[in-house]
Amino acid sequence: MLDLVFIAFIFYILLLGLRRPFLWVLLYVYIDIIAPQRIGYTIVTELQISLVAFAAAFGGWLFLDNKDGLRFTLRQGLILALLLYCWWTTGNADFPESAVTKWDWVWKALLFALFLPFTITNRARIEGLALVLVLSIATIVIGTGMKTVLGGGGYENLKFFVNDNSGIYESSTLATVAIALVPLIAWFTRYGTIFRPHWMVTAFAVALIFACLMVPIGTEARTGLVCIAVLAVLMLRYVKHRILFMAAGAALGMAALPFLPQSYYERMSTIAQPGGDESASTRMAVWRWTIEYASRNPTGGGFDAYRGNKFTYEMPVTEEDGSTKTIEYREVTDEGRAYHSAIFELLGEQGYPGLTIWLLLQGLGIWQMEMVRRSWKGKEPEDEAWISPMASCLQMASIIYIVGALFQGIAYQPVMLMIIGIQIGLVNYTKRIESARLALARSTRKLPAEARSSTPVDVDVNGGRAGDAVTA
Repeated sequence: MLDLVFIAFIFYILLLGLRRPFLWVLLYVYIDIIAPQRIGYTIVTELQISLVAFAAAFGGWLFLDNKDGLRFTLRQGLILALLLYCWWTTGNADFPESAVTKWDWVWKALLFALFLPFTITNRARIEGLALVLVLSIATIVIGTGMKTVLGGGGYENLKFFVNDNSGIYESSTLATVAIALVPLIAWFTRYGTIFRPHWMVTAFAVALIFACLMVPIGTEARTGLVCIAVLAVLMLRYVKHRILFMAAGAALGMAALPFLPQSYYERMSTIAQPGGDESASTRMAVWRWTIEYASRNPTGGGFDAYRGNKFTYEMPVTEEDGSTKTIEYREVTDEGRAYHSAIFELLGEQGYPGLTIWLLLQGLGIWQMEMVRRSWKGKEPEDEAWISPMASCLQMASIIYIVGALFQGIAYQPVMLMIIGIQIGLVNYTKRIESARLALARSTRKLPAEARSSTPVDVDVNGGRAGDAVTA
């Protein structure tokens, strides 16, 4: 039955997309995040629904969609450069079979991020894409939050829709993405037009934010706790009463302490003592190995180059003899350990060129969102007041992601690459508004004085011709 529901829904959206091809873009976002082919049991698992939606999104834009105001940006050039460079390193990888397996999904994530800005040409599309992104993650987050509140969960024990600890369903990745999207969820309570501001919208957003904050607790993901701290620091820039905000945050944290399981305390304590945890200890060893590897292979070893690592380190082991505890340091030899950091993931797989491109892509996004935020801050018209807050939310999402990525190998995380696509689309949208205003000013100056005072000039700031209807 579940398979039939998925297939019926997907088929229905494909039919609607014949009139509104942008719906196929949203369909691919939904499928790429939720992965219904991994949730179903029979028919849907055999169908190439992701490939169908991927082809429909590109084909719909290419043959049916409006392309007025199309522009190719510097950040899209960086995505293309990273895509081509990953293709080259895959062909020269240390472990060809493993590299091809990872390349099969990385190229789609990068290509879709490159393609997205071409499709989001107006506010409705930007908001629609952001909403589908949030609600898709919400389908996973809500269940996770409910399990946590009802007493389930635990490190590597909290099961989501699928029994697979990979992709967005990996606990630390989900925690990072969930916290990164919190500002965007709050944005919809004030500026949404698809679901306009209403107490029911606010109530749902508050509940969803609470569920997002529960994810790091339910998964016991240390990175999630760090991301919550980063979010709190970033919010200080926007709240009016900072002292009250900090006091409320501290009080909420203290109130939650009695309800947290002992396992959560024990796992979080390893943040301050990384040498006492096997996972943290091996990360340090892997990072040292990666630096040495990159010095010998500055162009990288292709995807999954970490499989060639081998190192020895000392691991503290606690021995209990009745009431007495003793700590012994034992020498451990390990090999084939993953990077557990996007920085070292890129350094080992794509070398210094790939790492440089990725850092530029992320850094330019944060800078561009800051410029948009400042340029459009305090705009009075309703159709412009949303831009600056949206830029702030996207900027915070990038910063939280980068901090979380320091401790996870999520350099090509599809959801965060989609956030980059929305950032590029927002910048292009603001440039179209500015260009339209400049064209309006020039045309007004050319008119006689009588015409300037009596003749209205209609300019479509969404990139179309004056008077055209721009549909989502």
